[in-house]
Amino acid sequence: MTSDAAILRDALRAVAPGTPLREGLERIQRSHTGALIVLGYTPEVQAICSGGFDLDVAFTAARLRELCKMDGAVIIDPDQWRIRKANVQLFPDPTIPTDESGMRHRTAQRTARQTHLPILSLSASMRMISIYVGSEHRLVEEPEALLSRANLAVDTLDRYSQRLDEVLQTLTILEMRDSATVRDVATVMQRMEMIRRITSEITEYLEELGSEGRLLALQVEDLVRGSASERALVMRDYIANPDDLARVEAELSSLGSERIVDLTAISNILGLDVYEVADLDREITPRGVRALSLVPHLSWSAIKVVSAHFNSLPQLRAATISDLEELEGIGPYRAKLITENLAHQAQAVSAGTSFVSGIAGFLSALPGNVSSWLSGVISIVVGSSPLAARLCAGLGARLCSRLGRGGGRRRHVNDG
Repeated sequence: MTSDAAILRDALRAVAPGTPLREGLERIQRSHTGALIVLGYTPEVQAICSGGFDLDVAFTAARLRELCKMDGAVIIDPDQWRIRKANVQLFPDPTIPTDESGMRHRTAQRTARQTHLPILSLSASMRMISIYVGSEHRLVEEPEALLSRANLAVDTLDRYSQRLDEVLQTLTILEMRDSATVRDVATVMQRMEMIRRITSEITEYLEELGSEGRLLALQVEDLVRGSASERALVMRDYIANPDDLARVEAELSSLGSERIVDLTAISNILGLDVYEVADLDREITPRGVRALSLVPHLSWSAIKVVSAHFNSLPQLRAATISDLEELEGIGPYRAKLITENLAHQAQAVSAGTSFVSGIAGFLSALPGNVSSWLSGVISIVVGSSPLAARLCAGLGARLCSRLGRGGGRRRHVNDG
């Protein structure tokens, strides 16, 4: 059975700006009349209906506005979007408790609790739309208020995405240097989970905004593109049992807001056995799944075969072409591709760290726009390597930010 919260989300989408139902409700608001609308035509609804008349006509905003001029409820079949009844008097169980005061809202709340269907009540005096589903109750907000909160959430998502890029680039460097720790992995997972939660909240705003949130949806899509797959790759690299991916996802999602900042709790969900704070600084090696995902033309089945055989990134990097050729489904071409690409990744990391070290002494003296200057230098230093360019750009931006703030992070990219 679908939960009341899920039915409420569907109802909010149905009354979002740009939908025919929302247009009908806005017409009712402009005419300063009220409305009682049932979104569902079931035997249980029919049993509590009295009077009125049957229609069975296609739903339109104009018809809804005209029918709501009468005092009775309008019954709509949302599966076929047809108006089934109008000017109906509803008789829900009077023993069902209600905390509403107006007759229309009391009837709406009791009907919703009895039928667990979306019941819309539009107040004539306050011009507010209320949705009742079971014990759930929501007021439909104006687009301006929703846009304001959604824009604030997108700004927060942008900042968290930048911070995730920083810690993810640091983790990549440390993996190539065999010095990643449990703390580094937990920090990345904590940022990824925060981004998932912020994105989920923004998605709810976008559902309620309907056509008013089109541009915002494009911005969010650009910010979170690839984050879900990156999250899965990091998990497969580090969780104790790769088959527990669904369990780890569920437990991370269920962490409370006060525990999501606890790196120890996150580490234990990943199965990394952290019993005290000192355990967070224990070095850990990835399986190499994320590194293999950067190899072009390498299928997911081949990635699973290679990562399962070598079981760690250091062993994978030490493997020769002949070692890889012995694996099922890995021929000479793929073996050469894997070894060369892993070598290029290591070179890119080396180029990135050397680049940051080389320009650190000059940054404070640079005039004007430092970012544009860095972009020019990056293109010269790293040439055609996309991974090196991404690493250098991120590291350079971090260093500029550090110098500008005068602050410091726990780990420099050069101190291992």
